Amino acid sequence: MFGAAAAITLAFAGWGIFGTASLATASATALNWVIGNLGWAFVLTASGFVVFALWLAVSRYGRIPLGRDDEPPEFRTVSWVAMMFSAGMGIGLMFYGVNEPLSHFVTPPPGTVDGGTDQAVQTAMATTLFHWTLHPWAIYAVVGLAIAYGSFRRGRSQLISAAFAPLLGRRRVEGAAGRAIDVLAIFATLFGSATSLGLGALQIGSGLEVAGWLGEVGNGVLVGIIAVLTVVFVASAVSGVAKGIQWLSNTNMVLALVLAAFVFVVGPTVFVLNLVPAAIGDYFRELADMAGRTAASGGDATETWLSGWTIFYWAWWISWTPFVGMFIARISRGRTIRQFVAGVIGVPSLVSLGWFCVFGGTAIFLQRSGTDLAGTSSPEGQLFGLLDHYPLAAVAGVVVMSLVAIFFVSGADAASVVMGTLSQRGSIRPSKGVVVFWGVLMGVVAAVMLLVGGSSGLTGLQNLTIIAALPFMVVMVGLCVSLARDLRSDPLIRREERVAEVMEEVTAQYGPEETAYRAVEQLTRRGV
Repeated sequence: MFGAAAAITLAFAGWGIFGTASLATASATALNWVIGNLGWAFVLTASGFVVFALWLAVSRYGRIPLGRDDEPPEFRTVSWVAMMFSAGMGIGLMFYGVNEPLSHFVTPPPGTVDGGTDQAVQTAMATTLFHWTLHPWAIYAVVGLAIAYGSFRRGRSQLISAAFAPLLGRRRVEGAAGRAIDVLAIFATLFGSATSLGLGALQIGSGLEVAGWLGEVGNGVLVGIIAVLTVVFVASAVSGVAKGIQWLSNTNMVLALVLAAFVFVVGPTVFVLNLVPAAIGDYFRELADMAGRTAASGGDATETWLSGWTIFYWAWWISWTPFVGMFIARISRGRTIRQFVAGVIGVPSLVSLGWFCVFGGTAIFLQRSGTDLAGTSSPEGQLFGLLDHYPLAAVAGVVVMSLVAIFFVSGADAASVVMGTLSQRGSIRPSKGVVVFWGVLMGVVAAVMLLVGGSSGLTGLQNLTIIAALPFMVVMVGLCVSLARDLRSDPLIRREERVAEVMEEVTAQYGPEETAYRAVEQLTRRGV
């Protein structure tokens, strides 16, 4: 397991370091093929995961607990919800909070509306919420639910491969097929985490440039930032949460809320409040069109736009699912499937709604008021450009850079532990050497991805993330099939079916006055 995954990843890193131009050419060719031939697959499967998760919640399977029948939830609801905030999207919200709504407002998706208009505001917020609410968290929920159900209800290990036992059989899961699945999970986690590290480096570099602490930030500085963050999160991963990372994570959540509240109060408060219900309505009104948008509806322009936005996002979320899925599975023992889906999809979606209305709404307000925020700032610098228009900009900028750094450290240390667990066949406490290896390699891959992008590091991150996520997308489809098969034979479902059979037999054999008594007698005799 470890040897195979490590050898392939080291070969990729070596290719990127010693043959950057060659890797850039190969990745561009591979991306064009994936987008041109399989873009539809990303679009279709992402919506399929939403439908699958919601179906599980409302179906008879929704009552099944993730544990024993009488087992209470391991964590109180308030604590469970609070921990959900720390999963999945910290750096993404910081990087895209201003950039995405503003980008869609100035340059809407091809074939929709004209940029800068009132209709563009609606399209911008609807498109942003499409990328950050139901779809990504449904992707996380599918993997988390499969792991939690298999572990807490069926007593299996918390490996991704273990969830395939109903579909492939125990022997194949414990053999080469299971190892291949876990290796793909390692690659997905590695590239997803490296993408977040790259985005964090871009934003911190921009912040240092805006603050005047550095001149023009080039690839050398970005690689240096990646190296520093890598050392910090590797040290955190091998030292454990007791050494302070848990405290840092909690502090980060408070700082994020304070930053959002600050922008909400000093910014266009009334405009933001008006934007909330409008964004919700626009999202649901345009949901079908956004979910079905492919190159067939807009040609090459739409295909290019999708590769930079929707398909990139679906690939990024898919690549994070092994890590985030294990995390949310671990904290959800004792919840029912219905509670799990409602909490995992609903709560973070509300957080994303509030965050993008505050930061994206403020950016759109400034753009409409004559401040060319979109034209004067790079994507990674637009948040700093927004803060520069309000009091305490320097202090707020330092807070943003601190948030990005800690968000990544608190997520990447866990991701390196997860990769260690996957590469050591489910060990709860993987060896420190393995954890350090994956942590360092994550930093190296992030640097390679930025270098492959050339002058646009963001492009390199996006392109390689899409390519790396493709195999794990297929794994996730199989995971849904396996979970559905597993649920059909759940003890609770089997008991309900046996009760229904007995009631039907008794009702047909005896009169109404004896049905209840005879049913209890038969059920007791059969041990139901």
